Amino acid sequence: MIIDKLSNSQLYSTLGERINKAFAYLKQTDFSNMELGKYEIDSDNIFALVNEYNTKDESESKLEAHKKYIDVQFVAKGRELMGYAPLENQKIINEYNEQNDITFFEGERSFTKVEAGMFAIFFPNDLHMPGINVGDSEFVKKIVIKVKV
Repeated sequence: MIIDKLSNSQLYSTLGERINKAFAYLKQTDFSNMELGKYEIDSDNIFALVNEYNTKDESESKLEAHKKYIDVQFVAKGRELMGYAPLENQKIINEYNEQNDITFFEGERSFTKVEAGMFAIFFPNDLHMPGINVGDSEFVKKIVIKVKV
């Protein structure tokens, strides 16, 4: 897991061409009036999901992980807590769904506040729980770039 400001993305240029394309897309795109939905960047190798939602209580969420894609989650507006735990021996509560590339887990995690202009990168061995309240529920606009492993 990596959490930082988008303005520091050059520090992660050694993570590879696909991650660099994801950062370039985030820097070059104005998300303020962008429609919600899926945007292809490089076929199924890299694509963006533009979402809006209200954050929720931790009790309403589950830890998740992906096998086929790395998540680059960028908060364009608002703020949220993102939970994290390294994948070890956590209990699987929903088996892997290949179509949605997701498995759900339960277990301990720690939280980090991610505000507008910040990103988090979650690799396949990073369990994560995004979209959690920082105090009260608030509106968030987030772009999740899926980067094929």
